[in-house]
Amino acid sequence: MSKTKSLLLTFFFIFLVYNLQHTTYNIGASHCPSSDYDCQISEIQREIDALSSAHETNKQELSNLNKQLADLKNRISVISKELTNLSNQIKGREEDLAYAEAILREKAKNHYLFLRVYDPILPFLSAGDASSAFREISFRARAADSDRKTMIKYGEDLIEFKNDKELLEKNRNNLASVQKKVDERAEFLEGEVEKTESYLASLSAKQQELQAAKAGGFQTSIGDTPPTFEPCSGPPGSSNFCDPGFRPAFAAFSFGAPHRTGMSQYGAYGRSKQGQDAETILMAYFQGAQLQKNYPVPATIGVTGFGRIPFEDNYLLGIYEVPESWGDSGGFEALKAQAVAARSYALAVTNNGSGSICTTEACQVYKPQLKSGKWAEAVRATRGWVVVQGNSPAKTYYASTSGGFTISQWGWTGIKDVSGAWPDTAYEKQAGSPWFYKGWYKARSGALCGRSSPWLSGEETADIINAWHVLYNGGGDTSKISPLDTNCWGGNPYSKSDLASIGGYLSVTNISVVYGNDGSTINISFSTNKGTVTIPGSEFKKAFNLRAPGYIGLKSSLFNIEKL
Repeated sequence: MSKTKSLLLTFFFIFLVYNLQHTTYNIGASHCPSSDYDCQISEIQREIDALSSAHETNKQELSNLNKQLADLKNRISVISKELTNLSNQIKGREEDLAYAEAILREKAKNHYLFLRVYDPILPFLSAGDASSAFREISFRARAADSDRKTMIKYGEDLIEFKNDKELLEKNRNNLASVQKKVDERAEFLEGEVEKTESYLASLSAKQQELQAAKAGGFQTSIGDTPPTFEPCSGPPGSSNFCDPGFRPAFAAFSFGAPHRTGMSQYGAYGRSKQGQDAETILMAYFQGAQLQKNYPVPATIGVTGFGRIPFEDNYLLGIYEVPESWGDSGGFEALKAQAVAARSYALAVTNNGSGSICTTEACQVYKPQLKSGKWAEAVRATRGWVVVQGNSPAKTYYASTSGGFTISQWGWTGIKDVSGAWPDTAYEKQAGSPWFYKGWYKARSGALCGRSSPWLSGEETADIINAWHVLYNGGGDTSKISPLDTNCWGGNPYSKSDLASIGGYLSVTNISVVYGNDGSTINISFSTNKGTVTIPGSEFKKAFNLRAPGYIGLKSSLFNIEKL
């Protein structure tokens, strides 16, 4: 590496470090009413968008600085080696130059004296002929010229080595200074990245909570009472389909619930109706576990609000998780599978009964009104049956409807819950789950926000695509991506025309959906006035739930868009 290049690189790094800007965050309290979920969601989204940009910049800067730091260390190491070698060379050359200097001084003295006393006529007087005289004059001139060149060369060498040494020392000091500044900046950024990661995580959790509240929630198990029939929530051809009266019309239908781990209760019911026994059902959903049929169950268990009660003859008889009527319609083996799952889960979360379990859907629904029919028969038929992993009861999670798929989570392997081609042969569909393929348009409280069905016009569908465009491609204020139903949600959302002026989508004529083998919607392709646009399923779900009018929402990562 040349000295000039090294020096220029040093100046470059100094310039780089001095021009690095610190990023600060202004994270304040919410200015939204506690009941205005839309305002809070928009506010959080605004903070995430602003913070994520700076956060990504910081992470990128940190990565670049780490690379620069490594490069600096390498350069410092190389320069240090060069400096050591050059110092050794200079030491030897300085000794040579000191000796040469003494000689040159003598030569200079002699040359000076020679010039003072030299008589150019003398060679002619002392020489035998003119030719010899001219040769002597030529030799004397060459010797003098050689002495001059030697003195100049040694002087230049000495100056060059001294300059090289000074330059390398200066470079080493400069690089050490730059390295210190980069270290300080990297340390600052590491702290900022860590703090921002933590803050973004908390924002994401809060946002999910607010979106869940806006979407209206979803019950995780069936309970003893069948769900109320909801008109207009079904697709074309179903008994609860309602024609919206306009064309084109588009609606989103969710397959199942967000909680899709472990046993599907309606899937178990469908399997039972297909002739599968309880053991086959349990081992299908809890793969990798074993069914122990003589497990030493405890006599009592702690139940919140009830103290310690008999386990088999009270607690399990008071479990209200599936309709008892299933036992009379081909679903008795499903009741048995549910009894085993409830028994295993209770033992797992209470450390074999020594602890306590709550009585709500957060744990398992228990009521002191004990059953004596088919459910009690299923509990007695499976007495001592426990699903175990190793020697301990397994946390046998379950939910009402998984949409034909369970997912790999909480230690359980995901499965495609069908007997043939999905979705027509999904066990949940065969069992008649009202949540298998449903258009959600009500709040959990039953509020409608002026919507009588999940169907959207072509303009409303294009409006959601424009919302997606702003959320993921920029060009607008993401805080204004919220439903236009301000009487329900408040806030100051974009109008359709304002949003269309950003995204440019005005109409939708056709839709196609691609599903994944993991039970999720991979992408949705829309034919629009701007041509075909393909949106990842997760991105569309977010845009849909933030912009769709009223309480219309998507509950699952697996969904479809129907067109009329």
